[in-house]
Amino acid sequence: MRDLNEITITDEVVGAVAGGSNDRIRRISQALIRHLHNFVREVEPSQKEWEQGIDFLTQTGQMCSDVRQEFILLSDALGVSMLVDTINHRHPDGATETTVFGPFFVEDRQEFALGANISEGVPGVPLFVSGTVKDIAGSPIEGATVDSWHSDDEGFYDVQKGHDLAMRGRFNTDAGGRFWFWTVRPKFYPIPNDGPVGKMLEAQGRHPFRPEHVHFMIAAPDQETLVTHVFIDGDPYLDTDVVFGVKNSLVTGYRSCTPGIAPDGKNVDLPYLVLDYDFVLSPEKIP
Repeated sequence: MRDLNEITITDEVVGAVAGGSNDRIRRISQALIRHLHNFVREVEPSQKEWEQGIDFLTQTGQMCSDVRQEFILLSDALGVSMLVDTINHRHPDGATETTVFGPFFVEDRQEFALGANISEGVPGVPLFVSGTVKDIAGSPIEGATVDSWHSDDEGFYDVQKGHDLAMRGRFNTDAGGRFWFWTVRPKFYPIPNDGPVGKMLEAQGRHPFRPEHVHFMIAAPDQETLVTHVFIDGDPYLDTDVVFGVKNSLVTGYRSCTPGIAPDGKNVDLPYLVLDYDFVLSPEKIP
């Protein structure tokens, strides 16, 4: 281990972790070292740039709390979260595609009856959300749990405003695999950009916005739990989503409706929108 140079040091460090406690740890550690060393050789950072990099990571850790995870935000903004999601969800053709989980899911959400309004008291354009849940063979799934959550018409989630939970809830599909509920139209919004990740985006010449979307998490016995968004066609940020989460199959449009009888038979006295999307679950993977 003496007289190492910028080339020979890599093999020495790789060899130093060869005694890892298991094969997976050895593989991960050695790959990390090789790629990290190659990155340094490629960019040839100055001592000052190296110190700035250390400071950036330090600030990222200091920004983390029980309500904010800046390192996940960093992973999202560098496209790593979507890469990990894609690797872990290689589904058969026909299954609904996944995307990133997002930071605003709440474990303690309310269960509603089909047709309920999950946005009572929240201002905005009324939105009727409906769809079906089926398996890969096309059979409807009765009793699937459908969790949904989204922002308000200003781009804020309930937890960001510190209010009671709203614009989120859980439903169970009927015998035909159908679900439906009322809410309000969401809006595009920026990810938190007042920390080191925001400064990174600014330095990279990027905006912090995510396109308008509605989150879904759908689970059923013998099926892999689906975590995805439904995006809205025409949004200005569809092609520049800061976390790279948009997939063409997840983009759809609203149907504009005049006051009158809604799809669920309810009499609506205001113009409203309809968002209808059908989901197909992938079979649960056998370990």
